[in-house]
Amino acid sequence: MGKIRVTVSSQESTAGLIVLAVDDEEHGLNELKYLLEQNPRVRRVLTAFDAAEALRVVRGNDPELAHRARAGMPPVDAVFVDIDMPGLSGMELGKVFTAFRNPPSVVFVTGYPGEAVDAFELGATDYIVKPARQERVNKAVERVEKNLRRALVQQVEAAQPEQRDDEVIPVELAGTTKLVPRSAVRYVEAQGDYARLYTNDGSHLVRVPLAQLEERWADAGFIRIHRSYLVALPLVTELRMSSSGYTVVLGSGPEAKELPVSRRHTRDLKDRLVRAPKQGWNSGG
Repeated sequence: MGKIRVTVSSQESTAGLIVLAVDDEEHGLNELKYLLEQNPRVRRVLTAFDAAEALRVVRGNDPELAHRARAGMPPVDAVFVDIDMPGLSGMELGKVFTAFRNPPSVVFVTGYPGEAVDAFELGATDYIVKPARQERVNKAVERVEKNLRRALVQQVEAAQPEQRDDEVIPVELAGTTKLVPRSAVRYVEAQGDYARLYTNDGSHLVRVPLAQLEERWADAGFIRIHRSYLVALPLVTELRMSSSGYTVVLGSGPEAKELPVSRRHTRDLKDRLVRAPKQGWNSGG
C-alpha cells in the first residue's frame, strides 16, 4: 500500500498562535511584543527578559501551556528571540528549544545579520534583522504557520497507519482543525480557486482547485460530471434523464442529493457506471 497522502488547507479563520518573545532590552521586547500583537494570527504573546526566564515561562504553571504539553503539543507555537543576551545566548536558547520532544518554531531577531547561517543550520524558521518591521514580522508568522501545518501532516501520518490508501484533509476553521478523510466526501463543488467538500456532516471549503482534486482522486473512484461537480462514483444510485439533460442521484432517502451532468461528461459517466463493480444505479426517464 502507498503512503498516506495529506492535503493541508488554510482558511480565512485560523487558530490563534501563542508566541513567546525574548529580549534582554526592555524597549526591544516591548516593540517585538507590539508587532506580534498587531498580527491577527497571533492570539497571545508571552514575554521573557532572558533565557532563564523564557524556560521558566514554558515550564511553569500557566494552565494553557500545561494543557498543550499534556496534549503532546509544543508549549508555545513559536519563540521570537534576540541572539545577543547575557548568560545563555539566544542561539543557545534556540538549541534548547529545538531539542524539545515537541519543539516550537524558533525565529531569531537580532541586530547582527552575520549570524544568519548559524541560525538556519540550527533549524530556525526565520531570521529577522533589527529594527524589526511589521511586514517582516508578519512574514515570519506565516512561516511559523507553515511549520505547524507540516507538523500536523506528520501527526496524521503517524496516527493513522491503517488508512494508508485514504487521503486526509485537515481543515482549519475558527480555531479548530477538523480532519476530513477522502472516504467521507460525497461530492465536491467548485468555488473559484477553492473547492467545497460535502460529507454527511456538512461541508468544508478548501484551497484546492476542483481540477486538481479530479486528477488526484481519479483512482479513488471520483469522477467529474460537470464543470462544477466531482462525485464519488460508488455513491451514485441513479442516472436520470429529462428534457433538460441528465442528472445523477447520490444516496437515497432524505440524504439523497441530485446533481446536474453536463453533456460533455455524460458518455464518460455512463461508461464508468457500466464498468463499476457495483452497478447499483437505475436509468429513469
